[in-house]
Amino acid sequence: SDLRQMLATKSVENIQFLPFLTTDANNLSWLGYGCLKGDGTVITVNAIGAALQTLYILVYLYYSPAKRPVLLQVLLLLAVVVTGYGYFTVLVDTGTRLAQLGLFCSVFTISMYLSPLADLAKVIRSKSTRCLSFPLTVTTLVASSSWTLYGLQLHDLYITVPNVPGIVTSLVRFWLFQQYRPEQDKPY
Repeated sequence: SDLRQMLATKSVENIQFLPFLTTDANNLSWLGYGCLKGDGTVITVNAIGAALQTLYILVYLYYSPAKRPVLLQVLLLLAVVVTGYGYFTVLVDTGTRLAQLGLFCSVFTISMYLSPLADLAKVIRSKSTRCLSFPLTVTTLVASSSWTLYGLQLHDLYITVPNVPGIVTSLVRFWLFQQYRPEQDKPY
């Protein structure tokens, strides 16, 4: 919906850039994990995800009036990705590489899923779910549940564990949508 809004309004107004960037970094990290493990599902899903997030970033950059801060953040992401790639391929021995990359990806995914909790205080204080996206909540629940089940099937804790917070935060957001129905919404 953010991409559609940017294309329709030819503006990035009221659209945050950081989620695109962190999700792209998350996809690229899991893509590396999938390649190292040889897991075609992880590779395919995260390659598509990284491509879409990169498209969102490019569209955001195109419509952003302040291109310099956006470019700096993209360059910082690239530096982190290149540094991480160098670390995991040069400095980490092959015996522990998969475990260390899996742990890194897990921590990153958990922080990504927990980041919407920052808005919960605002929702409770304002008694409005206006700042939450219902479609994103549904998508997060489906994606995190699917990855949890996939990880359980493979007995891969690096895939299973970090997706559980996605399920929990989605359920909390559904509860908030039920508590503060849209007809109750009041402006901030």
